[in-house]
Amino acid sequence: MRAIVFDRAGSVTLTEVQEPSPGPKDVIVEVAAVGICGTDTHVHDGEFEGTVYPLIPGHEASGRVAAIGSEVTDLVVGDPVVVNPSTTCGECEFCLAGRTNLCRNWNGLGVVASDGACARLLRAPVANVYRLKDSTDLYQAALIEPLACALRGYDLLPRTMGSHYLVYGSGTMGLLMAQLAPRAGAASVTIVDTNPSRLEAARELGIEQALASADDASRDRWDVVIDCTGNVRAIEDGLGRVKPGGHFQHFGVAPTEARAQYSPFRVYRDEITIVGTMAVLNTFGRAVEMFEAGAIDPGPMISHSFSLDDYSEALQMFRDGTGRKLQIRPGDDRSRSLLATPAQTVA
Repeated sequence: MRAIVFDRAGSVTLTEVQEPSPGPKDVIVEVAAVGICGTDTHVHDGEFEGTVYPLIPGHEASGRVAAIGSEVTDLVVGDPVVVNPSTTCGECEFCLAGRTNLCRNWNGLGVVASDGACARLLRAPVANVYRLKDSTDLYQAALIEPLACALRGYDLLPRTMGSHYLVYGSGTMGLLMAQLAPRAGAASVTIVDTNPSRLEAARELGIEQALASADDASRDRWDVVIDCTGNVRAIEDGLGRVKPGGHFQHFGVAPTEARAQYSPFRVYRDEITIVGTMAVLNTFGRAVEMFEAGAIDPGPMISHSFSLDDYSEALQMFRDGTGRKLQIRPGDDRSRSLLATPAQTVA
């Protein structure tokens, strides 16, 4: 089968690879869609700790079951599914303490040492595969993985009715965090981005305060400030806009060498809580349920889809900040496809 392969840091090729076969407790998924996110750029650039090359990237995946292992009993060929890419050792101190997202041997499909979804077929442990309703849109369902990450972020934040939220970044994660804020008790949500098209997406989703700068907002302090950019300037700006007693969350992935300046005295004096959030922790099943219950509006979030042939173009568009969620739809051999409908290119 054809697959995108990161041969080494900085290198990407489209090549033929052997089709995966399932182990006893594995599922083979025919991939409908796989989203591109910032982690993919870090893996491509050699900036993600632990990545082993060569590697097929892609970790935000949905599709249909193509084959099952001998010990798989709850899924059958043709089932619509979504895949949790995080795998853990179950043996380190963090796994034993129930903090599996901090696993010392954490492995993400398409991220560390196991091949991901930028191919027609993906192999995943059955424990990581979640069945979807037959009516679920499989292309939109690829947003469930980032939604699970967003839920982890909210698990670490206070949920106080009447709070005011400020979100930096109107990409996929920013839009998800902003959409979830009212469910966490937000009385108002402000989102900031320098990209006009992404701000328009926020407005389509009903976020009225979608601004190019927090200076243009109707208030100057917020109870909860969430950075979804990983940009040092945004982080430093956001830390200065947290109300006394408020919370600041590092959600966006900053480069490992990035350093931000802030006032430790102000954090002390105003009792500001600064919290990070990593991947998913007991949130994937909840994300499936919330997605299928309509907790978010996925339509405006997906702007472009690409074939495997156009992966490099898609990756560059992501780096340039063009569009919203960009997806790869690897269904290159429709004669053998289990997918209900052909992939549609989103304008």
